[in-house]
Amino acid sequence: MTAMAITGSLPANTSVVACGTMRPEIRKLAEEEFLAGARLLFTGPGLHEWPGQLEKQMTRQLDRACGTTPRVVVAYGEKCFIDPRNPSRVTETLIREVCPHAVRVQAANCVDMLAGREERERLAAGDKVYWLTPGWLLHWDTIFKEWDQAKANETFPQHDRAVVLDGIGFFEAFSATEPERLLKISDWMRLPIEAAPVSLDRLRNLLMEAAGRPEVGGGPSASQRSPQRQ
Repeated sequence: MTAMAITGSLPANTSVVACGTMRPEIRKLAEEEFLAGARLLFTGPGLHEWPGQLEKQMTRQLDRACGTTPRVVVAYGEKCFIDPRNPSRVTETLIREVCPHAVRVQAANCVDMLAGREERERLAAGDKVYWLTPGWLLHWDTIFKEWDQAKANETFPQHDRAVVLDGIGFFEAFSATEPERLLKISDWMRLPIEAAPVSLDRLRNLLMEAAGRPEVGGGPSASQRSPQRQ
């Protein structure tokens, strides 16, 4: 079932820390004034492939957010960060260590932020789908730069097709302006790539729900802000 949109905007004095893969959708919500008063901070895209870099960048952005706004919402999935030295140390653990009053959206990953399980099942119509977002196509060369063809062959061809969850009108323009790049990605995956239009209501609702939880808002006021870590 498609999510019903929550009206209004994110509360003032809110920071949103998000993966760079979600930048197009977050920026779109800012243009629509849902995030007009929020401070937006991004890590690099696709850093789940490099947990050391993800920890470093997320720590830096959480530090910046935690030291300047009393309300911090994190748009990252529950298993986007897994410490290879301690697999029980995941995204939530890192957030608690750096910014205890921050709250993560209740989603498994960026795909789940755009379409919940029921909506993905409806869109898949019985097929085994490899789900993508616009950010994945935009940053494909970065995200998969350490993958060889053998790893790609182990991962992608077990699916029937790849589907881009498009809530920003991205895919048509991308297909028209960069057809060769799209074909190259499709050939590498050995899968056809298509788009499924979705709304940004689910992402909007997840951000609003996180910002409204009782544990949010316990950060420093302007007079209590501590210096950021160097």
